[in-house]
Amino acid sequence: MPRVAFKMNLYKGQEAEYKKRHDALWPELEALLRATGVSEYSIFLDETTNSLFGVLNINDPAALDNLSAHPVMKKWWAYMKDIMESNADNSPVSIPLKEVFYLP
Repeated sequence: MPRVAFKMNLYKGQEAEYKKRHDALWPELEALLRATGVSEYSIFLDETTNSLFGVLNINDPAALDNLSAHPVMKKWWAYMKDIMESNADNSPVSIPLKEVFYLP
């Protein structure tokens, strides 16, 4: 199954709030991600830079492009924009990462 990795940036002082919001992930968002084919989704925080590193498995990576049109995704982005770097459409600034090593 393909894996996708990316990085984002959290505003300083928002570490606890970010974790709190993800600990209470909306059921409708979880359902949307699973329906899109996402599994084993993790986000890690580099506490020295406030960089977030996300990695997920997905059946079809192109399916992620469709999430931006979904109302639940738009609502989540609006909810998160005050604690992390975001684009004009409220989506997080997300930089794709290239896999250079994997040990299955």
